Amino acid sequence: MSLFPDTNLSNIIELKHISQSYDGGESYIIRDLNFLIEDKPKQGQFVVILGMSGCGKSTILRYIAGLQQPTEGQVLIHNAPVTKEQRVSMVFQRYSSLPWMTVLDNVALALQYKGIEAKERKERAMEIIKKVGLEGHENKYAQYPTLSGGQLQRVAIARSILANPEILLMDEPFGALDVNTRLQMQDLLAELWLDFHPTVIFVTHDISEAVYLGDDIYIMKAAPSRFVKHIHVDLPFERTREIKRDPRFTALVHEVEDAMVEVAKY
Repeated sequence: MSLFPDTNLSNIIELKHISQSYDGGESYIIRDLNFLIEDKPKQGQFVVILGMSGCGKSTILRYIAGLQQPTEGQVLIHNAPVTKEQRVSMVFQRYSSLPWMTVLDNVALALQYKGIEAKERKERAMEIIKKVGLEGHENKYAQYPTLSGGQLQRVAIARSILANPEILLMDEPFGALDVNTRLQMQDLLAELWLDFHPTVIFVTHDISEAVYLGDDIYIMKAAPSRFVKHIHVDLPFERTREIKRDPRFTALVHEVEDAMVEVAKY
């Protein structure tokens, strides 16, 4: 039985029989991996990928973003192969803003590449800058320590949403932040997801974070890697910090912990 639901909804992201080898096929890091995310218009999905370090979580995001090609298999967005023109933005753990540009120019960069004129770029960028809580910082350079780590990640998130509000790829985006800032960024992301309804693919090592943010959690086994476990997060659609006190939240954290231990034995 497939881990991935396949209904009459159209597919937004599909990886079909993906394999990855770096030695000409002598060994495979990823072997016959499948991944299917359906499109849910005006709702979106929040999919979390868990797994041990080195199992290929970040590689999956790089395939979808068009930054890497698998040795074998297909990577499809809306049933079409990923192209340079169709690349999806990605938020990394390390700060990815251009430090010689202002916050406003960083956020508006994708619109500039699309040929949108300056006045509209600025207006649209300022809308999302306000959404992520950076109003008043738009003319500062996007660099540390002019901006804090949390603010720099807000810049990256704003840029990605403006570039492609349909799909948001996030590779341990809060891993380098202190605990309090990380909690604030989790809440911000939950709010943005409700506002924009993107399909989010989120990689993390934090099980509590995965349960708090995710609709569905998929766990990868070690190399040769593939998805082996799916856990649906049956919590209320709108996530607030109070939900972490709910017994069901605690039970789901324990369920995911047990699944991670089980998968580590594969």
